[in-house]
Amino acid sequence: MKLAKQILVLCTGALFLSACSTSLEDYNGSSPEFDLKGYFTGDVTAWGIVQNYSDEVVRRFCVDIVGTWDGNKGQLHETFYYNDGEQQIRIWDLEIGEDGTVTGGAGDVIGQASGSANGMSFNWQYTLRVPVDGSEYDLFIDDWMFMMDRNRMMNRSYMSKLGVNVAEISIFFDKTAPVRKCESYPN
Repeated sequence: MKLAKQILVLCTGALFLSACSTSLEDYNGSSPEFDLKGYFTGDVTAWGIVQNYSDEVVRRFCVDIVGTWDGNKGQLHETFYYNDGEQQIRIWDLEIGEDGTVTGGAGDVIGQASGSANGMSFNWQYTLRVPVDGSEYDLFIDDWMFMMDRNRMMNRSYMSKLGVNVAEISIFFDKTAPVRKCESYPN
C-alpha cells in the first residue's frame, strides 16, 4: 500500500509538471515580436546570475556582446566577466533558415544548437560543456528569451544532466544607447 501511495504521488507530480510546461505556441500573438538578428546587431550588454539546484546564487556575471551579420549568417562575440574575476569568451556562429529556425554552434557547444521564435519569445536548446572544479560536464540547456521592449530582453536558462535540473541562469539584456559596458564589473 505504501508503494502505491508513492507511485500515485510521483505520477501526480509528473502530471502537474507537464501541465505547467511552456511551449512556443503559448506566445502566439504576443509582442513585441522577437527578432534575433535585429536585436543582436551591434553592442548589447547583459547581467546575470547562476543559481544551483537549491536556488542559491553561486555566480554573478556581466557579458558584453557584439553581433555582426552577413545576410542570414551571424556571429555573436560574447565576453563574460564573472564576479570572481574569471573572464570567458564564447563566439556563436548562427544561421537563420528560410523557415525562421535558428541553428548554430560555439567552441564549448556539443553538436548543434537549434531554436525558433514565436511572438515575444525564443526557445533555444543545446548541450554545453561546462568546466567545474577541474572536471567538465556536458549539460543540456533549455534557453528561453523574452522581449520586453525593443532594447531590453529577459532570459531564463535551465541546465540539466540526465533530466535532472542542476542550475538555472537568469539574464537581463540591454542595448539602450549609450550601451553600458562591463569594463569595471563587478566594481
